[in-house]
Amino acid sequence: MHHADLRYRRILLKLSGEAFRGHQPYGIDYEFLKYMAQEIGSVHELGVQIAIVVGGGNILRGSEAALQGLDRALADYIGMLATLMNALALQDMLERHGMVTRCQSALEVKEVAEPLIRRRAIRHLEKGRVVIFAAGTGNPFFSTDTAAALRALEIRAEVLLKATKVEGIFTDDPLKNLSARKLSHVSYQDFLQMGLRVMDSTAISLCMEHGLPVIVFNIWEAGNLRRIVLGEPVGSTIGPGRGT
Repeated sequence: MHHADLRYRRILLKLSGEAFRGHQPYGIDYEFLKYMAQEIGSVHELGVQIAIVVGGGNILRGSEAALQGLDRALADYIGMLATLMNALALQDMLERHGMVTRCQSALEVKEVAEPLIRRRAIRHLEKGRVVIFAAGTGNPFFSTDTAAALRALEIRAEVLLKATKVEGIFTDDPLKNLSARKLSHVSYQDFLQMGLRVMDSTAISLCMEHGLPVIVFNIWEAGNLRRIVLGEPVGSTIGPGRGT
């Protein structure tokens, strides 16, 4: 069942580990999972094909653990396992809200998740299943943002939706500088030159090379996800061309 006015029919949604923490200092906030299931469900019912990449920062962030003295590669692997916990918790909540889901992991954990098989993931999407990609890229030294860009390209998603707690991309941190302006469109080049911290440069470079648009938006505003797939101007777009 396709809604007539869909702007995007296949999306890749990137959820940070921080989002999973909700308002708690650590771990998984089940209220957030419920909220997320409603937001994703409202888009799924329109006939949109949804893939999700989850971060793990609510449990462990590889780059930070490395600063504490852990081996960086090892810290990143532990971070990948953290994303798996988030993925399984989200999977359960989505299923409780009536969606059929599949979790694919870039690290092999065959008792709880499918291995990452690109063609199978695409088939799941075509059948209306929500696909959750866990364990990042499966490689150390790459962020889950980069994993999101990679998976979006692999499944030929039309857009990468980067969920954040702010309205989009600003000229400065809007929480610290009240005169920071929101930018509705930023070119890939400008994003990289401005040294913006919303996504890492590896992820943006990958999107730039393949012309994959990225929309940075506030996930905490209910209905935003649905507005985006229906083509309403929400958040900030990183894409080709001139910025504003």
